[in-house]
Amino acid sequence: MRVLLIVALFVIARYAAGQSEPQNESRPDTFGRIFFLPPFAAPSPDITSALLELGKRGGLMDARDDLGAGPIALIVDPALSGNNRDNDHHTAGLTFFGQFLDHDMTFDATSRLGQPTSPRSVPNGRSAYFDLDSVYGDGPAGSPLLYDPADRAKFRLESGGRFDDLPRDRSGTAIIADPRNDENLIIAGLHIAFLRFHNHAVDIVRRDHLTWAVDDVFAAARRFTTWHYQWVILREVLPLFVGSSVVDQVMTQGPQFYGPAVGRAFIPVDFQIVYRFGHSMVRPSYRANFTGDDGAPFFAMVFEPGTGGEPRDLRGGLRASHRFVGWQTFFRFPGFEDDVRPNKRIDTRLSTPLFDLPLGAIPAGTPPTSLAQRNLLRHLTWRIPSGQSIASAIAAPMLTDSDLNELSAIHPRFLTSTPLWYYVLKEAEIFEDGRQLGPVGGRIVAEVFIGLLRTDPEGFLTRQPDFTPSLGNRPGEFHITDFLTFAGVGDKR
Repeated sequence: MRVLLIVALFVIARYAAGQSEPQNESRPDTFGRIFFLPPFAAPSPDITSALLELGKRGGLMDARDDLGAGPIALIVDPALSGNNRDNDHHTAGLTFFGQFLDHDMTFDATSRLGQPTSPRSVPNGRSAYFDLDSVYGDGPAGSPLLYDPADRAKFRLESGGRFDDLPRDRSGTAIIADPRNDENLIIAGLHIAFLRFHNHAVDIVRRDHLTWAVDDVFAAARRFTTWHYQWVILREVLPLFVGSSVVDQVMTQGPQFYGPAVGRAFIPVDFQIVYRFGHSMVRPSYRANFTGDDGAPFFAMVFEPGTGGEPRDLRGGLRASHRFVGWQTFFRFPGFEDDVRPNKRIDTRLSTPLFDLPLGAIPAGTPPTSLAQRNLLRHLTWRIPSGQSIASAIAAPMLTDSDLNELSAIHPRFLTSTPLWYYVLKEAEIFEDGRQLGPVGGRIVAEVFIGLLRTDPEGFLTRQPDFTPSLGNRPGEFHITDFLTFAGVGDKR
């Protein structure tokens, strides 16, 4: 009885501290958390008002880009974005590859902004692995509309003019496993690249196995595609996000904070908040391609609210001959290094268009339209701990009050109990000059990424740890540019 009483008191104490889910009961089909710590603040009108103030258009987090200068000038003239520095370690495509990864491991369609919710009560609409279920859906049998009716081992593709487009119904809605992969032109182009990569993999499998049944060909091509994708995540993308030394440490020593069993991985909400660091990498405008605008480059804002008719920005959901991606702008192809453009740095300033999202770009279709405000309100939804409490829990270097002094005018509490998303952006700015994540953000992202890769029952780290891609230009190397080249989209101009 004494032991039971102690356990009961412990659970009550945790609930009183705002920890409403037992640590050991996260499930693969719902969300969970890594850190069972008190939330950064109790929900209240005062705290909600402060979060909205922090994330508002024209506020502390707005880079105040000169949008009136137009999309071309915002790319070529850094003076127009003095508070929104370029990241010389990243190229512009990394933002969208990161968005693709998010759509492949997590889909929360039910939780509500600012309303405290238990993560275990919210279903994850994606499998919590980098297994491309956002592309494959339930396979040819379960998602037949995604596949070529003349060859069920291959994906269906359609043309938007000069190049392939996502298959669409009569209303223009993309026929894909995850509708979010048509949110903007660039991520739609990435989705197309995965469809084409798989289709080319089918051709390779059939060349080597002439007598295989269609189901066996499909399964082998999917594994081939997924393992090359996972290699890119581990060897190229994750080191750019967190630094090679952090990746090496987690791979060598194993996880300290996120270590689910094989087949039992889940998406932690504290990671979900941290992973929104990618929003600070978004540029206000992009060169989508080099020849789409009547032979001239097609430049556009990432979002441009208030446009009538066909949007002039990069939002998705429509087909036109000029709407394709010239990948040399977004990734560093050999011989085209002068064409590539950089990301923005990971810091507390976001590109101005992200503070005025079109309602159509918001899944719920409701305000607030500031992406920063939406991210900050999520801290109340999930009762997220402060950046300082997590830094203390993992023994990471901690930001000082002077590092965060600008928050004192927003809410005095935020100076010492900072919303995690803001804290992670700020530590990247202070510790890494915005080129990669800092000690808290980097550790969380590295552990979850590697945890998902290591516990995927069908992933290469589980099934064949010595797997080496066969498609790179040099043995043992494989990059996003190699992926796009094999897919047959790398030479789009």
